[in-house]
Amino acid sequence: MGKWTCLMVNEILKKFPKSKDYLLEILHELQNNDPKQYISAENIRAIAQHLNICQSQVYGVVGYYSMLSAKPRGKNLIRVCNSPVCKMIGSEHTINHLTKKLKVQLGGTTTDGKFTVEECECLGNCSQAPSLMVNSKLYGNLTSESLDDLLKEF
Repeated sequence: MGKWTCLMVNEILKKFPKSKDYLLEILHELQNNDPKQYISAENIRAIAQHLNICQSQVYGVVGYYSMLSAKPRGKNLIRVCNSPVCKMIGSEHTINHLTKKLKVQLGGTTTDGKFTVEECECLGNCSQAPSLMVNSKLYGNLTSESLDDLLKEF
């Protein structure tokens, strides 16, 4: 772990009591502050040590929640809703358009590290399906044209 990363992780861990009740909050805080939007193996070890739990418990939580990742992601994380409503209205077209336009597979990151495209569970925006989220901003009523315009913003 690099010096800066180690310092950042230690500062974040100091904010939380040494109780496994705070595991999810710690994971979100670390991921949100990591430039590659993920929780590294080094961070998992540090969390496990801080909370006095097994690393496998931390990996289990990271693997369970779709909003968490143990692999590096792009600067901009695109999450395409795969709920039944979005699927019926065109989320597959959204995914196909994005992956073709960005030249990346679903779950992958562009070669320049600018975008990662993932599927996620319902974003709660069914009235504007199909929907996606870029980082923490929600977008709906997506078409090929609106997707192209959206990508230009980043």
